Amino acid sequence: MKNKFLKNITPRDYQEKIFKTCKDKNCLVVLPTGIGKTLIALMLAIERMEKFPTKKIVFLAPTKPLAEQHLSYFKKYLPELFAEMELFTGAVIAQKRKKIWQTSDIIFSTPQCIANDLKKNLYDLTEVSLLIEDEAHRCTKNYDYNYIARVYNRQAKEKRILALTASPGSDSKKIKEICDNLFIESVEVRTRDSEDVKEYLQELDFEKILVEFPKEFEEIRQVILVLYNQYIEELKKRKILFGQINKTRLLQLQKEISSSLARGNRNFNYMLGASACAQAIKLQHALELLETQTLASFNKYLKNLFSQASKKQSKGVVKLVKKPEFNFIFMSSNELLTKESEHPKLEKLGEIIQEEFVNHKNKVKEKKGADLINSVQLLGGRKGDGGGLSNLKEKGAKQKTPKIIIFTQFRDTAKTISQKLNKINGVMAKVFVGQLKKDGMGLTQKEQKKVIEEFSSGKINILVATSIAEEGLDIPEVNSVIFYEPIPSAIRAIQRAGRTARLMKGKLIVLITKNTRDEAYYYVSRSREKKMHRVISAIKNDLENGKLKKKKEFQKKLK
Repeated sequence: MKNKFLKNITPRDYQEKIFKTCKDKNCLVVLPTGIGKTLIALMLAIERMEKFPTKKIVFLAPTKPLAEQHLSYFKKYLPELFAEMELFTGAVIAQKRKKIWQTSDIIFSTPQCIANDLKKNLYDLTEVSLLIEDEAHRCTKNYDYNYIARVYNRQAKEKRILALTASPGSDSKKIKEICDNLFIESVEVRTRDSEDVKEYLQELDFEKILVEFPKEFEEIRQVILVLYNQYIEELKKRKILFGQINKTRLLQLQKEISSSLARGNRNFNYMLGASACAQAIKLQHALELLETQTLASFNKYLKNLFSQASKKQSKGVVKLVKKPEFNFIFMSSNELLTKESEHPKLEKLGEIIQEEFVNHKNKVKEKKGADLINSVQLLGGRKGDGGGLSNLKEKGAKQKTPKIIIFTQFRDTAKTISQKLNKINGVMAKVFVGQLKKDGMGLTQKEQKKVIEEFSSGKINILVATSIAEEGLDIPEVNSVIFYEPIPSAIRAIQRAGRTARLMKGKLIVLITKNTRDEAYYYVSRSREKKMHRVISAIKNDLENGKLKKKKEFQKKLK
């Protein structure tokens, strides 16, 4: 399709195919990060505005920075006078939003903002011809996306819903729930290996690196397990814990006990069980830090428990830290840190980064960046530049150092990693985390934006990021993505991996500590990803064959 309104961008073949489906049906589009979901949304927005020129379009994203990013994308690739585009935020007073709504053609917003306005009857969705919901894997339970979709389905005269995600997860019930909540009629899914997609992507090297769990760490782990099992046995004796026992089950039990106590059930057995459950969860968290993170973060957590005890925040914590086993754990970690011992993954990560920098420097010297620049130029000229990061600059291709994202679960680990890597010659690493929390560590949205700009310009070359960098944000193409630890979530693993190997060859490295939950999480994630593709294909077929139609029509009547 040669769209007369698109500026400086040409859709790829798979984007054209997906767009044709989205024109006629409410569609869930599942595409890997960075290969052009937003362009499909833009093409559909143009089609709906041409078809219904007096109607509005609403583009929802879960965070303000992501909504801003979509607005910038639309402004970049649409003629200036094509439509009046505005960003809705909570910072704009309600009455002003009401006026903006009346004069705007395309509104970019977080779901919370629109949902609140609808509940206050500031405006309605009668004149909206297209509702776009990005990161649609969030469309479960009571998330505001679902409320807005129900109101839209009830009020709008010309209805069309487009849902976008890199991965809806592997749970069949949840994917069906997403489809039901958004009145989805068709599913379009592509992976890196899809025939019409892989020709646009670059080679992705995958490396799984195993490290040994140190003998000194194992001694600490065994003592933690002794303490942990004491609390588990207590919960069993009180007959409030049954079946499979893991951190998820303990968190569920804690919620059940809290709900019962909140309802006024002052059962003495439950009250003592609540304390035992809380301490078991704390010890599970300590185990996770020891097995998969850094010794420094493990030691800091133990100190935090001592601090809680000194302030008498919990009788259970006071009893826990008084136990001789707990003091052995704490003293052992102190002693290891004094000897400058650390988790072997941290040491291995330093070696990987040094090797990446040396290899990149040698390649730049040999080829002077010419091959990489040419490959980017040829890709754009041969098949169009419809990917999510089509604005990769030549200066990015000429970079003197590699660009790397390191993902980790915890902020303390990110801080420790950044400090260690900045000691390596040529490394300019920064922590990239979510907004400020009680511990004083965090970045405002303005600070997050600055870090991304510094990464894009090359002022920094390594982002050490938590989950904030997984979803949506316009982070430039990187040479390598490193998982400091595997994660069991297929959604998050796919989003992380999608940060590399789009416009240039990339590498994905996963660090795994042997005989720890790292190994289990790694295989769980891979299994769930395979299951996700099977489940989506089955649901796609059901929708096409009308098997889900009756259920959806019944739900429409209810809403």
